[in-house]
Amino acid sequence: MLLENTIRNKRQEKDILLMTHIVLGYPSFATNRKVVAQMVENGVDCIEMQIPFSEPMADGPVILKANQESLAQGTSVKECMAFGAEMAAEYDIPFLFMTYYNIVYKYGEERFFKDCQKANIQGLIIPDLSPEMGENFFKLATTYQIAPILIYAPTSTNKRMASLNRSANGFIYCAARRGVTGTKSSFDEDFDTYLARCKAATTLPLAVGFGIQDRADVASLTGKVDMAVIGSQTIRLVDEKGPEAVGPFIAGLR
Repeated sequence: MLLENTIRNKRQEKDILLMTHIVLGYPSFATNRKVVAQMVENGVDCIEMQIPFSEPMADGPVILKANQESLAQGTSVKECMAFGAEMAAEYDIPFLFMTYYNIVYKYGEERFFKDCQKANIQGLIIPDLSPEMGENFFKLATTYQIAPILIYAPTSTNKRMASLNRSANGFIYCAARRGVTGTKSSFDEDFDTYLARCKAATTLPLAVGFGIQDRADVASLTGKVDMAVIGSQTIRLVDEKGPEAVGPFIAGLR
């Protein structure tokens, strides 16, 4: 699929890629536009756009709050699709949607894929949908050539990693630790052992997220994985200092 090829090509130019995360409609779509512009202008390689959901179980307090406030303002999936199409048309990097399966189910699986394809969305991250529970979803992903990105965790067995790999495409998202997003991770010997298991289970590019907060974290991952994922930290920056603070932060990560 296109996403995997794009990541591999970009990796030939950089020691490590950066993927960032925004919650659509938080604090507004106008602010989202400013943040995306800051991210792209300062070298982000891929952007994960979260369609808000009322119970984002994989997300920590910062992203949870952003989801809740976006929904309180009436953000719709239709608006998120339109925004995704606008960003993909304006910037020459991959854009992904991240959300939870109830959103896809309610919207209609095939309609969701058709609209993602029209919007030039290259991948989908649905943390609460396993291959066993989403047979039709994964078939549609192949039909519409949109990469289903699956997640490894430190608690994943080697057998489970191999099983997930058979349904994944684009890249594998490796959660750096147990729990939810937002708390700083440590990259110690246990992490290296876990990462070795991830690499043994797949030939897809590897992205590491959950608790990546600064240049030192990115440096710890450089040479070990293909992409570092920055999520809660940029949302905190926008809350505290405004969207104009995002660019210098991104520029200083590598």
